[in-house]
Amino acid sequence: MTPETISVIAQETVWISLKLMGPILLSSLAVGLVVSMFQAATSIQEQTLTFIPKLATIIVVLMVAGPGMLQMLIDYFQDLMREIPSLIG
Repeated sequence: MTPETISVIAQETVWISLKLMGPILLSSLAVGLVVSMFQAATSIQEQTLTFIPKLATIIVVLMVAGPGMLQMLIDYFQDLMREIPSLIG
């Protein structure tokens, strides 16, 4: 296994991780921004106010995009397992 091969595998792993976590993080960021603007406009400074909407958003995103994300992860893992003989040898 050459350093180039390891670099390519690490690069693919990071890319898959970004594609899997991107929708969750971006939706949570958007909801947090909206709740923060609401808190600033109403002067309500309750710390737990941001937690429930973010949690609900993450649950909804996982329900909607979860099967596709899981399939992407399974495909990557299966491809990686198929390539093991050529990577080692």
